Amino acid sequence: MAITYTWEITNLRKAPQLDGMQNVLVHVRWKKIGTDENGTTGEFQGATPLSAPQAEGFTAYEDLTKEQVLGWVQAVVVGTYEQHVNEQIQKQITKKNDPWADVDTAPWGQNLAGPSPNPGPAAGE
Repeated sequence: MAITYTWEITNLRKAPQLDGMQNVLVHVRWKKIGTDENGTTGEFQGATPLSAPQAEGFTAYEDLTKEQVLGWVQAVVVGTYEQHVNEQIQKQITKKNDPWADVDTAPWGQNLAGPSPNPGPAAGE
């Protein structure tokens, strides 16, 4: 199953001054969204603190681009835990495509009392 991924920035935090620089981006909240060929989606939300910038090459908050900020986030995520992120998205998509359901009637016709007491995942999930 092929999944197409997109990234969104959901929140930014800046410091008015840090290490002699003004308007410094210090923290990014983001989400990665996966969509399968049927249009079913799953998402993972994360937060990435940013290292203190160097004076050389510093970009003030008001001059940042979405691509630049996403690049910083992706450099951290891809290098450390992207496999985990993608697995969580895949689990959501799989669950939506093959949902579990409590049933009112057993295959032999018996009316059942209600939902199972422990509707957790099956072994291995």
